[in-house]
Amino acid sequence: MTAIGLDLGGTKIEAQIFDADWQVEAKRRVETPKDYAPLLTSITDLVAWADDTAGTKRPIGIGAAGLINPHTGKALTANICANGQTIHTDIARALGRDVTYINDSRALTLSEAVFGAGKAHATVMAVILGTGIGGGIAVDGKLRSGATHTGGEFGHTSLPADLVAQHGLPLVPCGCGAVGCVETYVSGPGMERLALALTGTTMTTHEIAAKGTPDAVRVWLVWLTLAADLLRNLILTTDPDVIVLAGGLSNIASITDDLARTTRDAQIGDFAIPPIVLAQGGDASGARGAAYAAWQNAND
Repeated sequence: MTAIGLDLGGTKIEAQIFDADWQVEAKRRVETPKDYAPLLTSITDLVAWADDTAGTKRPIGIGAAGLINPHTGKALTANICANGQTIHTDIARALGRDVTYINDSRALTLSEAVFGAGKAHATVMAVILGTGIGGGIAVDGKLRSGATHTGGEFGHTSLPADLVAQHGLPLVPCGCGAVGCVETYVSGPGMERLALALTGTTMTTHEIAAKGTPDAVRVWLVWLTLAADLLRNLILTTDPDVIVLAGGLSNIASITDDLARTTRDAQIGDFAIPPIVLAQGGDASGARGAAYAAWQNAND
């Protein structure tokens, strides 16, 4: 018996049932409700569908944007209508059984470490470059999680002061409440904000990624230096065997080569950097990682 994974996001909730080879054997998707009570109902309905389809009650894993405070049990999330709610506890109570609830970036990390681009490596770091910046660390096929459950919130580390000063970048308030977080310039919206700060003109991420004008090339090169500084700091802190990139910006052509080159330039001395590769799991990664975490918990 394997497990059932739910990918809970701001626009959709998708339940996936996995077979013995951890391939998706059935799935169902619904829109994410805008209110909390209907959200809980949608989740329990999807689990009921999964139980009926699988023919048995399997372990349930949910990968969702945001964090659960381990001391209060309350969610901190901007993308789903559960901020300040004890969503993990409420789902488990509604279902009458244990539920594994993890951050969606950590779910992707686990999926890539066990099944995807990181499966040949002991220490896998995933970095998601999208609307926000997040990630996680898996060691020997298990997520590395500490007392605070905030490890992996890479986007809320601080921008490098020297690069901010060198390029005359204004410090921007972040959604987390701090000012000058990496996410404010390295995320997808951050890249567009960077273009406006550097050139005074509005550019989309697609226009920047195309590198079709001198201004677009300039923005791309500065973005690379900021992203490479983040990766260098993560390498110096954790020394992973591989870095797996995911998220919308990871679809930019040449991003792995460009980031590898710029990160090598940023690395201390003439030391190497780990391989930088693209995630392989696609749309299945988040739900599969959550399902696998639930399966691990059920079999520990």
